[in-house]
Amino acid sequence: MMTARFASLLRLLALLLAVAFTPACSDPEHDGLILWHSYRGAEAEALHKVVGDYLKAHPGEKIELAAVPNEAYANKIASAVPRANGPDLFIYAHEMVGDWSRSGLILPNSLLGLKEDQAAFPPATVEALTFEGRTFGLPLNTKTLALYYRTDRLAELGAAPPKTTDELVALASRFTDRSASKFGLAYEASNFYFHSAWMFGYGGAIFDADGTPRLNRPENAAALDFAASLLNSAKVVPAEPNGALVLDLFQTGRALFAISGPWFASELREGTPYGVVPLPIISKTGKPARPFMTVEAIFATTQLADRKREQAASFMRYFAGPESSKVRALLGHQTVIHPDAFRDPEIAENGFLKTFATAAAQAEPMPNRPEMRTVWEPANAALDKVLRGTTRATEALAEADAKLTRLLGPAPTAVSPRPYVALFFCVAVIGSGFFLRTLRRRRVWERAKQNPVAYLYIFPAAAALSLLVFLPFAVGSALSLYAHRYGQFTFVGFGNFLRILSAQDYAITDPYSFYFTLAVTVLWTVVNVFMHVALGLSLAMLLRDPWVKLKGVYRVLLIVPWAIPNYITALIWKGMFHVEFGAINRILAMGGVEHIDWFGQFSTAFAANVTTNTWLGFPFMMVVSLGALQSIPRDLDEAAEVDGASRWQRFRHVTLPLLRPALVPAIVLGSVWTFNMFNVIYLVSGGKPDGSTEILISEAYRWAFSRQYQYGYAAAYGVLIFLLLLAYTELTRNRSEES
Repeated sequence: MMTARFASLLRLLALLLAVAFTPACSDPEHDGLILWHSYRGAEAEALHKVVGDYLKAHPGEKIELAAVPNEAYANKIASAVPRANGPDLFIYAHEMVGDWSRSGLILPNSLLGLKEDQAAFPPATVEALTFEGRTFGLPLNTKTLALYYRTDRLAELGAAPPKTTDELVALASRFTDRSASKFGLAYEASNFYFHSAWMFGYGGAIFDADGTPRLNRPENAAALDFAASLLNSAKVVPAEPNGALVLDLFQTGRALFAISGPWFASELREGTPYGVVPLPIISKTGKPARPFMTVEAIFATTQLADRKREQAASFMRYFAGPESSKVRALLGHQTVIHPDAFRDPEIAENGFLKTFATAAAQAEPMPNRPEMRTVWEPANAALDKVLRGTTRATEALAEADAKLTRLLGPAPTAVSPRPYVALFFCVAVIGSGFFLRTLRRRRVWERAKQNPVAYLYIFPAAAALSLLVFLPFAVGSALSLYAHRYGQFTFVGFGNFLRILSAQDYAITDPYSFYFTLAVTVLWTVVNVFMHVALGLSLAMLLRDPWVKLKGVYRVLLIVPWAIPNYITALIWKGMFHVEFGAINRILAMGGVEHIDWFGQFSTAFAANVTTNTWLGFPFMMVVSLGALQSIPRDLDEAAEVDGASRWQRFRHVTLPLLRPALVPAIVLGSVWTFNMFNVIYLVSGGKPDGSTEILISEAYRWAFSRQYQYGYAAAYGVLIFLLLLAYTELTRNRSEES
């Protein structure tokens, strides 16, 4: 019987291994094209209609659409395409062309037979898709910013749409009533993309003639001062505006004007009375406000199979062509590019499309240089400082330039991998020796021979742990020895670790410094774990008392914060901490306390993060403590009370020592969770102000995806995080065993 059982287990194990390690077969469902997009609302509806019309005209072909969040789009392309896990085609703005070209992620038109097709489009749009002499993709539409206005509210003021910024501010001031949450102008003021309209209107720039990014210019400073005046002097713009807030204010008639792109119209509720005009002329310069103009295009990735190239080129021609352009213009409200589309009377006479075509003509094309991606973080930080009134414009821009210089600095020097291979071989041999010695000491082989079935039962879990934990850790550790630039990996040995630990790029007190972030992370972990234990243990002690009624109801309610996904809770608390519309400031105002700019300084931003994470973490400690309290006999507490011990003495000398075996592992686990609590930091404070509330795990994310895709540098951060947590758990375990 044992032999038959053993044989059946071996067959099951062989089947599992076959499933796990056999390469995936080609699925006929995926023989078609995979197309990624980030469209919503009417734009998504137009996309589906165009694809449906194409497939009707081309029976037998297949196109699979996948919507990707815009915030994660570029990162997903960079990480998925090299591993053949991305799309065949994708729709995105042109500003990443340089980066993707150098990284080898997109196919040039010359390899798709589209060079003649690109000649049908305006030269400026084709130039936006050209980098280092090669053109990528076909242009679809332009996207830029314009001024939306509520026709009903403007009629109440008896005014026409403004033509200058002075008129804009005057009308916005007449409409604004902050006590009623009414604002004359709503736009994402703290987003550098939206701020570009003022910057270029004041004559500002980002790059020098030689392609070097430089933000500290008098014109850029003047634009920052103007943006700050809208928020702090004229007070016609709401504080901390985001896209959802701007949309809500405009839809409900609590905003007279809104600055946004053509996508804004597709998000408005049907029946919302609005008009749209190009952005006004800057009164001080006499020049029009010139926002960024992006050329949205359809691209083919390098993972596109050769056998699919003809099909992909055919769809790209159709999607960028006049028939598709008409659908995308009229249904999706897109400012299409193909000249033949404007021969259609419906498009030529459409006031909305004409307005955005005019706005695009005076806009500033977004630079497609790879360095542009690194500009966003320092530029947004400078903008945020000036808007909050904490730093003068020139100082903020000088700090931004200093950050850009360091972020765009050279990678560590390449070294020979031979010494590291030898070192790895020695460590592997020594480690294997210690491992085999441990197995022999614990008589693992003898036990396996005595009861092989038991080890077969745990083999699937061990294999899964190896594949999902140990293998990724080994790959990440190896990646930390490389520097990544534009898709190329260069072996630099311990160069990344030396850069991090020597603080050669940043002062120790700089938020970009490893040591500053480590100090914040340790403080963050200690404060949170203390709050978790204190609050969780207090509630557990309270629920233990016999006089408390409805204990089951309270337990269910108190565990809800832990049951809800933490990113949802983080977003809720983010809204509650909003300086203008947040519930917390509204409650404080009822007590006579002025509104607090929670993310304007380190102390309040850190407090907001801690409050959110305390709400998320105390239920776990409460459940652990409550379970441990149930096992403590009441007789011990009663005996101590009879002996004259106070409530605090009974807790300290009786209850707490008996809770320790359960609390110590929970505290260790809670510390590790808190040390790596990425969601709260990323979603609540976002690292504000100026990156000072980042913790190590969120800082590693920034290095990987916001700062030139420095994967090796970020992986080195990950290895250091692992070593810190390993040292902490070992120290805690040893101290626990000693006591």
